[in-house]
Amino acid sequence: MNNLFIEKYRPIKFEDVIGQDIIVERVKAMTEQENIPHMLFSGPPGTGKTTIALIIAKTLFKDSWKENLLETNASSDRGIDTIRNMVKDFAKTKPIDSNLPKIIFLDEADALTKDAQNALRRTMEQYSDNCRFILSCNYSSKIIDPIQSRCAMFRFKLLTKDDIKKLINKIAKNEKLKIDDKTIGILYDVSEGDVRRAENILQSCSSISSNITEKLIFDVISNANPREIKEVLEYCIKNNFIKARDKLLDIMLKQGLSGLDIIKQIQKEVLELNINENKKLEFIDKCGEIEFRMVEGSDEFIQLQSLIAFMSKK
Repeated sequence: MNNLFIEKYRPIKFEDVIGQDIIVERVKAMTEQENIPHMLFSGPPGTGKTTIALIIAKTLFKDSWKENLLETNASSDRGIDTIRNMVKDFAKTKPIDSNLPKIIFLDEADALTKDAQNALRRTMEQYSDNCRFILSCNYSSKIIDPIQSRCAMFRFKLLTKDDIKKLINKIAKNEKLKIDDKTIGILYDVSEGDVRRAENILQSCSSISSNITEKLIFDVISNANPREIKEVLEYCIKNNFIKARDKLLDIMLKQGLSGLDIIKQIQKEVLELNINENKKLEFIDKCGEIEFRMVEGSDEFIQLQSLIAFMSKK
């Protein structure tokens, strides 16, 4: 399945971008003045980093934006040869049908090796007359200081529930989908403020039914319903280990979930339990320990049984 909703509803102007008002205001002013510095976009996935970079290129170069933009994903082209060859060759050449510097957009730049980043630093210095660099990353701490100091920093934030609601309602209206506010809230929770993930889930659901429900969303994403996880935890609080274990096994078999999927949902639901704060702290601490053991290769169901046994004794 292609990302139909993502491409169809991708913003094409600065005014269309939602949830990043301050960043949009700064970048739009620079673009209108045709005075673009090197930029570093950092923040969680699905918050508009790539979209804003594309809007900058389209606004500056109009019809010739494709010829004056080099877009590369640094997670797949992460070595020093990429910087020395592809990026450097593009940076050397003059812009086409424009007097403005070309744009090189390096997506997921935090995946670049240290050698590649050092080569990039030198390239940014040498060819600043010909081109501007826009780097996008999830973690700015993984970008070396010399590159950070050469860039204007823009920190993106996760979208709020109202932002996601506005977007989902727009898509639902255009695609003739039926979705209520409660279901939009569920969609926001499972996407965790990531627009791309929210749109992918909505597209998957719409291919099954035009009536988007809570059950349909959980079926599509193959996550346990939070109510079922909460039921397991409530059995634990009542010291009913057997029922908690049976319910947990039923959820894992029915949904085909991994232990890591379950432990993350348990950690979220612990915070909603009606127990004292000290117990919540103990349970969260234990969740961290169990997740570490799973990552190290321990049997998932045995570790989850260990977790609910611990909770049942408290």
